[in-house]
Amino acid sequence: MLRSVRCRGGAPRRSPGLVLALAGLMTCGADWLQFRGNDSTGVSAETAVPTSWGQTVDGKSENIAWRADLPGRGVSSPIVVSGKVIVTASSGYKQDRLHVLAFDAATGTPAWQRQFWATGRTLCHPTMAVAAPTPASDGRRIFAFFSSNDMACLDLDGNLLWFRGLAFDYPTAGNDVGMAASPLVAAGTVVAQVENLGDSFATGLDARSGESLWRLQRGKAMNWTSPALWRGKTPADDVVLLQSPKELTAHHPRTGEPLWALPMPASIIPSVVAQGDGIYVPSAGLTALKRRSGDEPPEVVWQDAKLAPANASPVVDKGRIYTLSSASVLTCGDTLTGKILWRLRLAGPFWATPAIAAGHAYCVNDKGLAQVVRLVASDAGGEGELVSEHDFGEPILASPAVANGAVYFRGDRHLWKVAKP
Repeated sequence: MLRSVRCRGGAPRRSPGLVLALAGLMTCGADWLQFRGNDSTGVSAETAVPTSWGQTVDGKSENIAWRADLPGRGVSSPIVVSGKVIVTASSGYKQDRLHVLAFDAATGTPAWQRQFWATGRTLCHPTMAVAAPTPASDGRRIFAFFSSNDMACLDLDGNLLWFRGLAFDYPTAGNDVGMAASPLVAAGTVVAQVENLGDSFATGLDARSGESLWRLQRGKAMNWTSPALWRGKTPADDVVLLQSPKELTAHHPRTGEPLWALPMPASIIPSVVAQGDGIYVPSAGLTALKRRSGDEPPEVVWQDAKLAPANASPVVDKGRIYTLSSASVLTCGDTLTGKILWRLRLAGPFWATPAIAAGHAYCVNDKGLAQVVRLVASDAGGEGELVSEHDFGEPILASPAVANGAVYFRGDRHLWKVAKP
């Protein structure tokens, strides 16, 4: 039985100012600015992306625009902002060399690379990397976060604006498997979720200066989920959702003020997704919540164990919710009722969250096999259909990014742009 709790309070906590600041914000509708896209839903409005690619019979590369080499290792996803593709990587024996790289989106030519020394712990599981969190952008700045709890803010030309070594402030934050929560940008605030068995917290940093606007103590437990954005009717109504092993909480992005808390056992890898009036939480399989008026906590609408995601986060689009199970089955459910509409077995396992664009889901397994699934329109019958496959030939744990007519895939050593000529 779920019990909802209203919360108030959460006074901001500030720390000393850091280095440079850059004023103003900008959004780019066709860009892909953070983990699971601009709205944290995994969906792009692009309509002209390829659904197949690879070698033609005459040996030419079809719909593969370019491939770029990457240093070190990384499982973070790419983002796309203002004609640049941004990725992070980590190198060195201890993976304590942190890289932020920018490539020209049109040509794949390296635009710039910046490197930093990690200030926090760099231990992680062999399948992981210190470059695990996906960077984020507000359209003018890039926020690169790493498992070492280091946050670097750069402008689009690669100039360092500010740097936060959160391990200096909270030295016990971290774990020996590696941290992976990606930052979220909302209301001029960079939200980082740093939950672990040590100093466990969530924090909001000012996007311009890096100063701490707020910090909330969180339960001491291992957690790799990322903050999610719940869009309101206006930007002032936007809410940040934080999923933890025992609860889901909602916060004002600029102040961290707790708006409500819903005690519920939730997964510690796949993250919550929200769209419209609905929130979909990896809990009891999958739990659907519905917005109430004012600051009332959302109500539980349905729960279904058959929609349980494994490692990839759920994706929601046009009245449908999509999950990838531990058996590598892509399941489509109705967002209003939770009814299973169809299921399609794919070749797995999967860590990467699918991206949806132009009526297709782009799913890539941990071996690097990309599988494109045609999705059925929300008002039509039928089932999903596998329309193409492509083996990239190296492990891929990063989620695809979709922007400006292209799909970007990031492997451990390479970055690909898939686009029509």
